[in-house]
Amino acid sequence: MTPSTARLARPRAAHLVLVAIAAAAIAAGVASARDAAGPTNTSTPTITGVALTGNTLQASPGTWNPADVTVAYRWLRCDPAGGDDSSDKTCSMIDGATRQTYTVASADIGKRIRVRVSASNRGGTTEATSAATSVVATPGGKPASSSAPTIAGSPVVGSKLVGSPGTWVGDAPITYSYQWLRCDPAGNACNPISGRTKSEYTPVDNDVGKTLRLKVVARNSRGNADAFSTATGPVQDSPNNGVNTLPNGEKSVDAKDVPKDQRLVVDQVTFSPNPVTSVNETISVRIKVKDTRGNVVRNAIVFVRSTPKVTSGGDHAPTATDGWVQYGLQPEKDFPIKNSYSVQFYVKAYRANDPTLGGIYGSRLVQVATKKP
Repeated sequence: MTPSTARLARPRAAHLVLVAIAAAAIAAGVASARDAAGPTNTSTPTITGVALTGNTLQASPGTWNPADVTVAYRWLRCDPAGGDDSSDKTCSMIDGATRQTYTVASADIGKRIRVRVSASNRGGTTEATSAATSVVATPGGKPASSSAPTIAGSPVVGSKLVGSPGTWVGDAPITYSYQWLRCDPAGNACNPISGRTKSEYTPVDNDVGKTLRLKVVARNSRGNADAFSTATGPVQDSPNNGVNTLPNGEKSVDAKDVPKDQRLVVDQVTFSPNPVTSVNETISVRIKVKDTRGNVVRNAIVFVRSTPKVTSGGDHAPTATDGWVQYGLQPEKDFPIKNSYSVQFYVKAYRANDPTLGGIYGSRLVQVATKKP
């Protein structure tokens, strides 16, 4: 290399170093902005267990974006008429109740229980509150909710929602009635929707920007009790092109609009509790469906069953706008509770009216661990 060439190379190398430093600074700035945003709740916390004195309730923190957050719990005692409102006017904090589980006390009789989850990362802290339990009662055969009602489907104008009563304990037979509620965007300040008293509901224009809950009343010879679902996301207007852009940036498509040369994918499956330690505890399973293009899929029908069949429940519910559906599976008496053991589940996502062994369906085998208490 001649001296003149060397003189040219040194400025060139210095220029490349400056470019690399600038790129690193930009990347750091992007990461810092992302962290500053703080966590966002994408699925509200839930409570499993029966709201009877002496029973233990279990909280699930819900889902957060990003997923790497630190969570803290605070259990709330709420007025019996405040099942749709987590404000300080209707709920008060229970002293010392800051664990993921809570044992129902005599002071809770006649009240409802909720759990408030605080999720924290470097960007800050965000809170989300579960739906309320049934009114706390004493054991004696009156209906009591062991897992909250659920809503399946997409909160979009013209797209049908399907409600499930959840699971209940009490003297059989138990009958159910339904009431759909229109709530504010945070899922509070709910009011009954006149005449909407069936298990299915199709959102209308008046619901746009609001959230929806389902109230279920269970009755038997001992009395009655009610329970509330978690709130849907804000109802969206019917899109012209069938594609919704979600707050987290994902694209949501209707199962009916997935082309025949694509497939459905069982993208995520989560169990709570995990491991399972009792046949008397409902297993909450959440399933997310995408297509092979990477879109989340709403209104895909999801089927889940243990192999061999040692649970009940888990069929014919559609996915919501974010591609998720939730089931409460009830372990049967022969559900194996063993150390170092897992129960397998077959999960299938399919499109309504497609052939049983054809169409765009996708399937997957998953498992949940069991453990002796």
